[in-house]
Amino acid sequence: MSFKYKLTQFTVKTVLDIATRVHMHAVAEIPWNGPLIVTINHVNSLDAPMLLTYLQPRPITPLGKEELWQSTLSRILMNHWGGIPIRRGEADMAALKASREALKRDRILAIAPEGTRSENGQLQQGKPGVLLLAMRSGVPILPLAHYGGAKIFDNLRRLRRTDFHIVSGHSFTLDMHGRKADRELRQLVADEIMYQLAALLPEKYRGYYADMSKATEQYLSFVPGGHSNLVYADELAQGS
Repeated sequence: MSFKYKLTQFTVKTVLDIATRVHMHAVAEIPWNGPLIVTINHVNSLDAPMLLTYLQPRPITPLGKEELWQSTLSRILMNHWGGIPIRRGEADMAALKASREALKRDRILAIAPEGTRSENGQLQQGKPGVLLLAMRSGVPILPLAHYGGAKIFDNLRRLRRTDFHIVSGHSFTLDMHGRKADRELRQLVADEIMYQLAALLPEKYRGYYADMSKATEQYLSFVPGGHSNLVYADELAQGS
């Protein structure tokens, strides 16, 4: 890594350490080599700096809405992290190609399936855009949830630090069982992926996916030695 990269990472982490207390849960589940798609929940502008800083030293490539490149600060940071701009609401083939290239270089590709910030920390319904990339690449998907950050701006006004939790789950691949991935099926699989993410969050943050009894895993294949993330749901619900 270059001196400029290390300096930027150090500066961002120093600011975040002042504003937050970071709690890492089960991050040992994150593999140290090989390509990986990480699905995260999208709360506010704190998501990317926190995750891209605290999951180092593995190289991570974030997918972000192209509007992020219109702001000077966010453009500098996204370019620093090698971010890929994506046009929302359409099949962005340029972003898909760049994402494939990142995975070929054994990078972690970070995607927020919700597509837009919730601001309140409540999960919104996921969009099926992640499926095309995961299906064509065969790369494992790792759910990575975070919570607590929705309070950061209120806490900063009160000069309080924010407890920020990062929780890693178990990875899985997609198995479509030979079925054609029409719109209905893509949304079903997207919801299966989102339930795996919801299971890592305390109950009060699960939002659209609050009813875990509706979770299915028909099209998910967990990697050897791993298991469904739904086993975390009851434990986190009791501690929320």
